[in-house]
Amino acid sequence: MAYDEFLAERIQRVYEEKRMPYIAKRMFGGICFLVDDKMCAGVLKQDLMVRIDPQINEEQLSKPGARPMDFTGKSMKGFILVDPVNIDMDEDLEYWLNLALEFNPRAKASKK
Repeated sequence: MAYDEFLAERIQRVYEEKRMPYIAKRMFGGICFLVDDKMCAGVLKQDLMVRIDPQINEEQLSKPGARPMDFTGKSMKGFILVDPVNIDMDEDLEYWLNLALEFNPRAKASKK
């Protein structure tokens, strides 16, 4: 198991309850959930990854268990990883997923 499949199922459940169309795609050794063809959330190993408004990035990094996503030695502003212990409760997971869904309409799609 390269990523926490139970966490991926929890994310899918939230999207389905919200009737949010999404595509699940394996990326970065984990799984990403794309909404409107834009990366919105995902699971990397055991962590939740969310794409949020870069303008609230620093504020959200002060939340328990949140840290910048860093693949190349440089953090990616607007992409946050959250430790599993801090999303154990459904309302905590939904907090982060809602931030990502709120930003998604303004997020830029990657070039194909």
